[in-house]
Amino acid sequence: MPVGTAATVKAMRPESVAETGAEILLGNTYHLMLRPTAERIAELGGLHRFMNWPKPILTDSGGFQVMSLAGRRKIDAEGVTFQSHIDGSRHRLTPARSIEIQHLLGSDVTMAFDECTPFPADHRTAAESMRLSMRWAADSRAAFRDRPGYALFGIVQGSVYDDLRRESAAALTGIGFDGYAIGGLAVGEGQAEMLRVLDVTAPLLPGDRPRYLMGVGKPADLVGAVRRGVDMFDCVLPTRSGRTGQALTRRGPVNVRNARHAADPRPLDPECGCPACTGYSRAYLHHLSKAEEILGPMLLTWHNLHYYQELMAGLREAIAKGELDAFAARFEAEQAAGDLPPL
Repeated sequence: MPVGTAATVKAMRPESVAETGAEILLGNTYHLMLRPTAERIAELGGLHRFMNWPKPILTDSGGFQVMSLAGRRKIDAEGVTFQSHIDGSRHRLTPARSIEIQHLLGSDVTMAFDECTPFPADHRTAAESMRLSMRWAADSRAAFRDRPGYALFGIVQGSVYDDLRRESAAALTGIGFDGYAIGGLAVGEGQAEMLRVLDVTAPLLPGDRPRYLMGVGKPADLVGAVRRGVDMFDCVLPTRSGRTGQALTRRGPVNVRNARHAADPRPLDPECGCPACTGYSRAYLHHLSKAEEILGPMLLTWHNLHYYQELMAGLREAIAKGELDAFAARFEAEQAAGDLPPL
């Protein structure tokens, strides 16, 4: 899922995002709550109409900001009080309020309100955080308005502790959700530990419901997680990298700002069908980046999103054909080969 935090995927028109193959976007409850407000978006016809995206939208619950804005919030048993990063105004976010905001936005997939446990955290801290999230999960379930075509996902927490992940998964499946997310990863624990936690956690979640790994990640993370049973992802990496001159390709990352590309007439990836690769050279992309022209971030963002969607489509096809291991081996070999040699 491309990330559209403030009701936009940065540097992309919604029509362009759809052309990459994206079927669903992610929006952010906390940021839209503050500006322009969920109530205003509802008055204007909902988030789909507001941002001109007719396909599904998943909204996170604001739980990540409970962690990332630690200096601006106070947690209690019932919810979180935030100080706005925009103007310093105070706001209250509880499970019921988070669900209400997501309802006003018209989210197709609503996320339960939780606390994303920071890393590192000792076992006691992680346990207290996870159990608070499970209480909030039950409150979120009670506040959600069931209706056809809309879903509510619970979020497994527990940091890197196997027993806490098992306890959290049991609590959520006991409550019952339409899908299950795995949160609290990609927060500094490293890929090997993340995959180890997935080995423990994913099998605990119902096989007939979507499994969503939140905030992940690099292409190798996606392949590794899919091999462990994960279905859905979101990450700012493809768009953020595109804005900083980095293209993510089947042969690994390419920094177009590097001088070696200044006179290179070749495309970023000869096998890629995105506009950046079919219409422009590495030399031109290098020039745009060095000149700080806005077209550079636009083209690189388009390329990165196209590559991610192509990678996920390849994984789906490989699963359907029973060839996932072979696909993963080819992916790893291409990544290991590195970028095209200099001319």
